[in-house]
Amino acid sequence: MARRNFTRTSAQSPRHGLARVLSKQGLCSRTEAARWIQAGRVEVDGRIVRDPEFPIVQDGAQRIVVDGRALDAAPRLYLMLNKPRGVVTTAQDERGRDTVYRCFDGAGLPWLAPVGRLDKASEGLLLFSNDPAWAAGITDPASGPLKTYHVQVDAVPDEALLASLLEGALVEGERLRAASARLLRSGERNAWLEIVLDEGRNRQIRRLLAAFDLDVLRLVRVAIGPLVLGEIAKGQWRKLDDAEVAALFSNVDVKN
Repeated sequence: MARRNFTRTSAQSPRHGLARVLSKQGLCSRTEAARWIQAGRVEVDGRIVRDPEFPIVQDGAQRIVVDGRALDAAPRLYLMLNKPRGVVTTAQDERGRDTVYRCFDGAGLPWLAPVGRLDKASEGLLLFSNDPAWAAGITDPASGPLKTYHVQVDAVPDEALLASLLEGALVEGERLRAASARLLRSGERNAWLEIVLDEGRNRQIRRLLAAFDLDVLRLVRVAIGPLVLGEIAKGQWRKLDDAEVAALFSNVDVKN
């Protein structure tokens, strides 16, 4: 008998828990989503669901409503923050440290997720959005836009050392390198470098420089693709306009 071909049904499609789906849509953190669900604020196909792990089919066939509003109707928001030093890039910190969300206190913003990260000791341009597809394009290590940093180090590198940063170093099994590196200014004992990365690995600049016996005194991200930090004060933020959002998106996968 000839084998019949069937279209894959929604029952066979990949599924994810409801709380995860809400989080991935940029509405809230997964923890907050679980609270909403348990409080009866979320409906799936017309009925209230209180189980955060309730299976949702990935193909989007189910209709999800939060507080009477369809999931796909959530307005998208994009903003940039000048992250101050000393705060962590997370919604909640188990050690009680201040987080980047302190900068949004009283602003009445919807839930926004960080687009990428800066470690506690680093400063500068940090993006936030509730648009997961846009954020994924920005953070994709293979195709996301270039990131530019100004870095103060505890020595004055010569041209040979700057060239070595481009060649990179093997650090804990990872090949770390800079896309470009140049001297901005220097004093007797330290210097400011401009370092551009075309990928985003954990503490990449600090680990790369340490491999060449350079300690980082300050690290400031000053640009992501065509978007520059500008004159925003530490701890302040602003919304991106449509042109900036589009320019960042169009810059994805354009690396020379």
